[in-house]
Amino acid sequence: MKITFMGAGSTVFARNVIGDCMCAESLRDSVFALYDIDAKRLEESRTILEAMRVSKGGYGKIECYVGTENRKAALKNANFVVNAIQVGLYDPATIIDFEVPKKYGLRQTIGDTLGIGGIMRALRTIPVLQDFADDMAEACPDALFLNYTNPMAMLTGFMLRYTPIKTVGLCHSVQVCSRDLLTKLGMEDKIEGRKELIAGINHMAWLLQIRDKNGEDLYPAIKSRVDAYTAKPDANDRVRMDYIKNLGYYCTESSEHNAEYNMFYIKSKYPEMIEKYNIPLDEYPRRCVNQIEGWKKEYAQILETGVKEHERSNEYASRIMEAVVTGNAYQIGGNVLNTGNLIENLPADACVEVPCLVNGYGVHPCRVGRLPVQCAAMNMTNVNVQLLTIEAAVTRKKEHIYQAAMLDPHTGSELNIDDIKAMVDDLIAAHGDYLPAYH
Repeated sequence: MKITFMGAGSTVFARNVIGDCMCAESLRDSVFALYDIDAKRLEESRTILEAMRVSKGGYGKIECYVGTENRKAALKNANFVVNAIQVGLYDPATIIDFEVPKKYGLRQTIGDTLGIGGIMRALRTIPVLQDFADDMAEACPDALFLNYTNPMAMLTGFMLRYTPIKTVGLCHSVQVCSRDLLTKLGMEDKIEGRKELIAGINHMAWLLQIRDKNGEDLYPAIKSRVDAYTAKPDANDRVRMDYIKNLGYYCTESSEHNAEYNMFYIKSKYPEMIEKYNIPLDEYPRRCVNQIEGWKKEYAQILETGVKEHERSNEYASRIMEAVVTGNAYQIGGNVLNTGNLIENLPADACVEVPCLVNGYGVHPCRVGRLPVQCAAMNMTNVNVQLLTIEAAVTRKKEHIYQAAMLDPHTGSELNIDDIKAMVDDLIAAHGDYLPAYH
């Protein structure tokens, strides 16, 4: 068994996913191939994972591969490939994604999934994924590609539509969506044994049904508590609570993300809404700086005191691998192509997030049917941008980048077309060699 981790310099995430594999009896004796283009970051990951491997009983083997010239060797005969790359990193790419739009008066919170930041991140990343797919087609054509990199729907949709690689996109938010909602609203007693149905698109999949262990619909009680929760000065989930009030349903990803996925909350004409909805502008750059500094301190402490004991996390990756290897079925919320009308009122070439059964034959998406019309409409405002961005990446036509930005709900509600085009041109120039040539 060989498990290859692309972007293994993302040490904290590599530690979680590979540490989870080391906790699974069916996976722990694998070869763990770590790949990155940054030798220093890769060595940090190797140091920590090797210490974890020894502490877990010494099973398996860790191999390291640095640089694109060794990528194919890292992928050779892999059974599973985990993707967690960030093309351009925080500095310079994320800084550019935030600072250039600011000059045009366009503000963002996270900028990794939708909006102009998500568009540019996809355009940087898709050419690299094409290289991965080409190498995998030769080195490990039957491997399952587990994509964790954002923008999830754009990247996973590209892989599924334009490469032969078996791919599923995985997020962190589906697993904790309903649990966190019930906890926020003081309904912790309803968590155990709850049943739920979640479907839509990544970061905007809808909690369509939630029932307690006795089958009672919990939405009436949830809706009755929303106002009391949002009245709290420190309430940090006001956008999603507003979704419940105005759309009828809660969604998977955080309010700081969803604040920029629509035309409602970040508006220069209504600056008071930033405070009203507790929207953290420039949140992702802040997180990046804090994470970089935090990791330096944590790594120094690990070298001094040793690796902490790892307990299996709620990430899907190791559970998927285990289900495929053992044949014991497991259910996930996965990002897949909307083939066969999984969600009837979204396009066939959209990347959707739906319940999926995983077993020895791979990942099997479940058909959901129709979303409530208002939920499908919200999703479509995002799907439009996703499909146009993929089109831009495939055709290398700049006009499709313009169109993706024009149709982005937040960008289009703040800027006129001339400014949108000028901003896109400035972003392309600023990113330089991180982007291919567009015509």
